Amino acid sequence: MMQYQTLYSSQRVGSGKTESGARSGFQRDYDRIIFSSAFRRLQNKTQVFPLPGTAFVHNRLTHSLEVASVGRSLGKMVGEQIATGFKGHDEHSYEFYKYELANVIGAACLAHDIGNPAFGHSGEKAIAHFFLTHAHQPFNGISLQQHFTAQQWQDLVQFEGNAAALRILTHSFRGRFTGGFGLTYTTIAALLKYPCASTAVDKTWVHRKKWGFFESETAVMHTLAHTLGMPLQQAQPVVYGRHPFVYLTEAADDICYSVIDVEDAHRLGILQTPETKTLLLDALRRVSDALFTDKTIGYLKALDDANEGIAFLRARLINALTTCCVDLFLQNKNALLNASYNNSLVDAINADTGVLKDIAALSREKIYGHDTVLQIELAGFNVMSELLGLFVPALLHTHPDAREKKLLRLFPYQFTAFEETEDAYIKVLCALDFISGMTDEYATELYRRLKGISVPHHA
Repeated sequence: MMQYQTLYSSQRVGSGKTESGARSGFQRDYDRIIFSSAFRRLQNKTQVFPLPGTAFVHNRLTHSLEVASVGRSLGKMVGEQIATGFKGHDEHSYEFYKYELANVIGAACLAHDIGNPAFGHSGEKAIAHFFLTHAHQPFNGISLQQHFTAQQWQDLVQFEGNAAALRILTHSFRGRFTGGFGLTYTTIAALLKYPCASTAVDKTWVHRKKWGFFESETAVMHTLAHTLGMPLQQAQPVVYGRHPFVYLTEAADDICYSVIDVEDAHRLGILQTPETKTLLLDALRRVSDALFTDKTIGYLKALDDANEGIAFLRARLINALTTCCVDLFLQNKNALLNASYNNSLVDAINADTGVLKDIAALSREKIYGHDTVLQIELAGFNVMSELLGLFVPALLHTHPDAREKKLLRLFPYQFTAFEETEDAYIKVLCALDFISGMTDEYATELYRRLKGISVPHHA
């Protein structure tokens, strides 16, 4: 059973340095993420809707900032409750939970989407589809699939943005510092929703619904789990129990995307004001007392601006859901520490109250199936597939032709580990690192240029 006093460590990936100075190691994690180019690129990655110039809808960056805000609140509220149990006899644990858990969850939330490729989940599916459809294509006399072990192949045909996030944050890319971002193991654990290998996916378990690390990051996974006491549930393929902090990161994400997609749809005119108000108020009634709901309705009457009214309802619902998640986390302390809690906090609340049932149904009908959403998904699918179709053969051919040699010269230096190896898996990961890190706009423009649809011009 995990223990609260051993769930955290200031030890960093790739470093043995001891922290010093005014900022704690967990505050430094937050700062390193927010100042990184990988985080900045989220501003041009689709959240749900295409990124228009005339309406302010969410992209991956604004979504991540809002998730971090909710996550920080969850960490603060839970941390203060846990801290009371250590006051007077374990000052180190008291200080961490009282003041630092909020920083850990905030940092993990900032980074939770950092591995998502361009065009969101459509980009993930496009990458997986490319390898599935080219499995039997010959390269150097054998099929594409035969270049890889069973787990390596699963890493490719089930490409997962969560695993890409761990790789971005911890991998020692060529010419860069050892250990990637050099974050604390605590922050990494707080975003590792699926601590299992790609060949261990089992949708009956919440922590195995997807997978969380490429074969190339297995050693990092073992070190992280050992440092923080995460239980090894299965050795082959690797499965660890979840770290309790990840439930807070997951809850912040679930709360934000469930509620904020509705606000964006209203701002774009996909949902009308009356139906949006009814939807959010009904959800609020299910997770708050009558007094809180009545006060909300009273405040709402003072707002004549429709968008501001919906934003206010969104804020009140997020507030109520956050409080519910804190209560549920604390009520399930033993199951979380035993790594036996087989649900997400928000799903458990929804199962008990139905708070998001109508929101989810309407989102499927009017938001995720909207023409503009489908169009960006299809466009992204084609762009990502075509780019892989250019770069993967260039990497794998033993004797690349003149065109392929030019394609290889386009790789940024940090993604050129393929120059030092004959390992097909490492070579293909170079392509995935490069392509999945692209913004929607860059991937589209590169696709157009390489296909001859447009030609670059000098400034």
